[in-house]
Amino acid sequence: MNVEECKKVVAQHAAALVEPGMVVGLGTGSTAAFMIEALGKRVAKGLDIVGIPTSETTEALARAVGIPITTFASHPVLDMSIDGADEVERGSLHVMKGLGGALLREKIVAQASRRFVVMIDATKPVDKLGERAPVPVEVTPFGRECTAASLEKLGAQIIQPRRTLAGELFVTDNGNMILDCVFGPIQNVPALATRIDGTVGVVEHGLFPNMATDVLVATEREVERWTL
Repeated sequence: MNVEECKKVVAQHAAALVEPGMVVGLGTGSTAAFMIEALGKRVAKGLDIVGIPTSETTEALARAVGIPITTFASHPVLDMSIDGADEVERGSLHVMKGLGGALLREKIVAQASRRFVVMIDATKPVDKLGERAPVPVEVTPFGRECTAASLEKLGAQIIQPRRTLAGELFVTDNGNMILDCVFGPIQNVPALATRIDGTVGVVEHGLFPNMATDVLVATEREVERWTL
């Protein structure tokens, strides 16, 4: 299987974990989109669930395939959230997310869930987070230059404020900007996460330490399930 086929297969496995009556967090990204489509087919056959989306794009897709949408006001605790990832650290299951720009809502949904299922293909596992991908950091537009300077003091090499394909500044669903920060291989993910959290101007970041309960990894031969 190629990467696209692996994403579809792992998405179907993840969608199959959802049980009747669940409140489900719906992730953002290409793999999550495949999962939502698979879940929509189950809903069409009678599966009774409600979902909380992690982005406006995800909400539009969920509604299009018939998944009922709810809010935290009605369901402050979710049974399960399902999402993709940009990197997953072998052994610890620390996760890096946010290349799709939805990291704040993704983390809120994951934190509120009893179970956080992460779907990846075989290109995403790493020995240390940061080996391949930068750490996305969502920041307030006001004072972003000062926030960037503070992040550089933590060891970040900031590529540029993220831009769209059209060359415009990327704006999150929350009205913020994203700084993609290269730290290289991260030796202590929880420690770096805490230091970024303490930086004034930072809204959220893409490090998800100690949050994943299950990681589904699609290889050419099978879907592996990693748990701690």
